[in-house]
Amino acid sequence: MSNDNSNRQTQVLDRLTVLVSIVVLTYGGYALAQSEATISSPPDDTTEYLIGPGDTISIDVWREPELSLEAVPVRPDGLISTPRVEDMQAVGKTPTRLARDIEEVLSEWLISPQVTVIVEQFVGTFDAQIRVIGQVENPGRITFRENMTMLDVLFEVEGLTEFARGNRSRLVRNVDGQTQEIRVRLDDLYNKGDLSENVDMRPGDTVVVPEAKF
Repeated sequence: MSNDNSNRQTQVLDRLTVLVSIVVLTYGGYALAQSEATISSPPDDTTEYLIGPGDTISIDVWREPELSLEAVPVRPDGLISTPRVEDMQAVGKTPTRLARDIEEVLSEWLISPQVTVIVEQFVGTFDAQIRVIGQVENPGRITFRENMTMLDVLFEVEGLTEFARGNRSRLVRNVDGQTQEIRVRLDDLYNKGDLSENVDMRPGDTVVVPEAKF
């Protein structure tokens, strides 16, 4: 009887040993594969913010306070100018890419310069902006956001002016390379709460609010 018990215990231990080995080998192989994938696949920085015209950036050059600036405007032509760096293209670059480009220029005067670029005020590239022109309180460019609607845009520009002919407004949109105009009744939306006019926005849209004729 005791031999049977001993054999059963031995069989159970052998099975447990096999199971543990399978688990260890499986997990170890999975962890190794994950580690190799991480090493072989560099992080994709395509989702990083791209600097646009109208943005304001800060530039910090380590241990060089005279070359560091807190508020550098990105000009409409897409360029920036700083001490030692004149007319450098900034639009369309990530902050990291711009920092590396500035380091390359500064390396003519400094040994191994270290530059950090931070976007302080965001507007974004042209294709990620919404432009609002005409009779609104604050016409200009605003940054497109996910799920943005026309009402969000009107709030951003602080509404229509008293001279606006809001119900004759137009939404100009590029669709498959073709310019499309959509009539929107912004007076009904903004002043009367008609949410049927609250259209969804797309990056690159332009809203035109004409002036009323007296």
